[in-house]
Amino acid sequence: MTKQPYEVPIRVMLVEDDPDWRRGLAHYISKEADLELVAESGEAEAAIRLAKQMMPDVILMDIMLADSPEGIRLTGELSESTGARIIMLTSMEDKSLMVEAFRSGAVNYLIKSDFNDIPDAVRKAAVDRSGIDAAAARQVLEEFRRLKRMEREYEVYRFKESITKTELEVLSMIDKGLTQSQIADQSFISLRTVKNHVSNILRKIGGKSSKEAAQKAKEMGLLQPEDKQ
Repeated sequence: MTKQPYEVPIRVMLVEDDPDWRRGLAHYISKEADLELVAESGEAEAAIRLAKQMMPDVILMDIMLADSPEGIRLTGELSESTGARIIMLTSMEDKSLMVEAFRSGAVNYLIKSDFNDIPDAVRKAAVDRSGIDAAAARQVLEEFRRLKRMEREYEVYRFKESITKTELEVLSMIDKGLTQSQIADQSFISLRTVKNHVSNILRKIGGKSSKEAAQKAKEMGLLQPEDKQ
């Protein structure tokens, strides 16, 4: 594939705490005519100083530094302070770390063993058209789905803990199509009490109307199937 020419070589910085990997990646990058390795570091604070001094276009950032995901913190700080496009490098596929990396400002996420993809990823990042590596994209999507399920489960748990048995009974009758007056008559309570229950339900579950709240409760599984006649 013909390389895209650049008037000025892309200034690249490498942050990697494994000296063997750092040497190997540095040598690999240096072979590319349009890439210039302007700095490299294996330590977080030194990397911050170097990045602010050299102002690279693209930073290849090891997500794990000193056995902790320190690369995520550096990504957040350096993407803001230097404007560099940051590509995360890692030797493992950790979906939760991928999500945190992108939230911190990373533009791509590559597995170190896929080093052949690094030069093109740097070029794409430099011209602000970086696309997430396909494998990383799948992992991130799976993690977002998992987090969404967890949020949903927590939301249901919170509602189940907050709503009372009487309020559930009122919701069930609303779901069956009963009016507030009918609910009052059937439950042998005042209409005012029913209105208070509905107000509490809307406050806890949300919704613009009691019917909407009942539908939301049903979708969450708060109303059992037998509640619907």
